[in-house]
Amino acid sequence: MAELTYREAVRSAMREEMRSDPRVILMGESITGYGGSYAVTKGLVEEFGPKRVMETPIAEAGIVGFAVGAAMGGLRPVAELMTVNFALLALDQIVNSAAKFHYMFGGQWSVPLVVRTVSGFGQLGPTHSQTFEGWFASVPGLKVVMPATPADAKGLLLAAIRDPDPVIFIEHSLLYSTKGEVPEQEGLEVPIGRAAVVREGTDVTLVGYSRMLLQALHAAEVLEREDGVSCEVIDLRTLRPLDYPTVVESVGHTHRVVLCGEDWRTGGFGGNLLSEIQDRSFDDLDAPIARVAMRDIPLPYSRKLEQQLIPASQQIVDAVRRMS
Repeated sequence: MAELTYREAVRSAMREEMRSDPRVILMGESITGYGGSYAVTKGLVEEFGPKRVMETPIAEAGIVGFAVGAAMGGLRPVAELMTVNFALLALDQIVNSAAKFHYMFGGQWSVPLVVRTVSGFGQLGPTHSQTFEGWFASVPGLKVVMPATPADAKGLLLAAIRDPDPVIFIEHSLLYSTKGEVPEQEGLEVPIGRAAVVREGTDVTLVGYSRMLLQALHAAEVLEREDGVSCEVIDLRTLRPLDYPTVVESVGHTHRVVLCGEDWRTGGFGGNLLSEIQDRSFDDLDAPIARVAMRDIPLPYSRKLEQQLIPASQQIVDAVRRMS
């Protein structure tokens, strides 16, 4: 095992796949000189050249549109969008083109495209701190991945690049500097659509993904230390397709569940997840499903106000204690 940062793990996946598959190309704004907004692609243009690591104009619709055509033409493009907020400018290309072409043309065309983008906050203001993973997860034809650890970031990105369907790959800005052990074996992918039980427990199931997985793990430690509550923690890793059997099995022996998300409460991904668990696990539940989410307010720039809105481990602890 090698210890890598989340940023290094994502870069490692792209480098490995570009070395092994000449069809893989990268494109995006400032991905050459600056290595992208978060320096994830730093050094790749020097290794692979400007024909495979391509600088683009500030035109998200053009980036994704070009990537869709390249994928249909036989390449494996990885298109970087600076943040998921800017994906709004490419919604038509993502939702009406990439997600639909395989179905509309009876399987004659595939769109093996990865859209890498960034979610998160940190004094970025209301137009740069939004979370839209639930939007993309509602679209048939798209796969949506949100890894929480460096190992999963690398393994899932390898799987995404190799996948025949379009994948929305969302990285959290506050995870880039986190470190973790990553297998040194090259080409080792993590299957898309499979959740992971990262902490076993008996009293309550905490379900999270991306940054909120770390918050759930911290909450589990606090609850065990202070309340003697044993928490099972599940990392969804993939939002579409979602591994419901793993969640249902966990709820079957804990009989309580808290959904831990950073999205808005109204219309957020957690609302759909709650509905599905209620439908699949009703007879196993001994308490109403609890949900931790962001309040329905545009995120302010002020750090103190931002901290009041963003869900954290304390809200998860409080939600579990209310079940008692």
